[in-house]
Amino acid sequence: MGAVLSVLYGIVVYTFFLATSLYVIGFAGNLVVPKSIDSGTSTPLAEALIVNLLLLGLFAVQHSVMARPAFKRRWTRIVPEPIERSTYVLAATLALALLLWQWRPIADPVVWTVEDRAVVMVLHGVFWLGWTVLLTSTFLINHLEMFGLRQVFARLLGYATPAPEFKTPLFYRHVRHPIYLGFLLGFWATPHMTAGHLLFSAATTGYILIGIYFEERDLIAQFGDRYRHYRERVGKLLPWPRKAHR
Repeated sequence: MGAVLSVLYGIVVYTFFLATSLYVIGFAGNLVVPKSIDSGTSTPLAEALIVNLLLLGLFAVQHSVMARPAFKRRWTRIVPEPIERSTYVLAATLALALLLWQWRPIADPVVWTVEDRAVVMVLHGVFWLGWTVLLTSTFLINHLEMFGLRQVFARLLGYATPAPEFKTPLFYRHVRHPIYLGFLLGFWATPHMTAGHLLFSAATTGYILIGIYFEERDLIAQFGDRYRHYRERVGKLLPWPRKAHR
């Protein structure tokens, strides 16, 4: 019964995560969703800045702290290991949903507005390219494990999940963090950049850069020289040419 409940929990969390992630695309692109990054009731600038920065900070702290191995070791003394990842995904999704719900738009000043039709189409193309790269990259490594489904089904079916494997398929051969690259393209590629959108994009970019630092420190601890050599050959977020082997 515990294994069945774990699977149901994992599926519910994943569904919530998937719905929230789709909302993020509409939020960042001012598309379809009832409340986007630039829509909603305007508030005084000071209030908007304070609330938005607190929301971004809450998400960043939760997302980063719970991802660290030291926290996981302590956390799994309370939360059963098969649902640890799903619980992390749930906490991250709740923090993200709160940000989307309570975000205060800041319409002025407008940082840039692109009116050339061709350039607008290019920016929209880059926007969708970013989300495509992001989604594809999760499947290139292990989408189901990343979001907790593999772990709960392993418990139900009675098999052990294999140890993490270092691999560099497709995008990972050219960029170390294509998932983060996808986020950056999706957040920055807009023909109409308001002050609020700029705040969101700049803050998330800063968090991504900090997150990469801690993530790579964990990867080096886990994979050692294999990851160090990979880091020397492959660019962080841009496909720099590989260094020649000596």
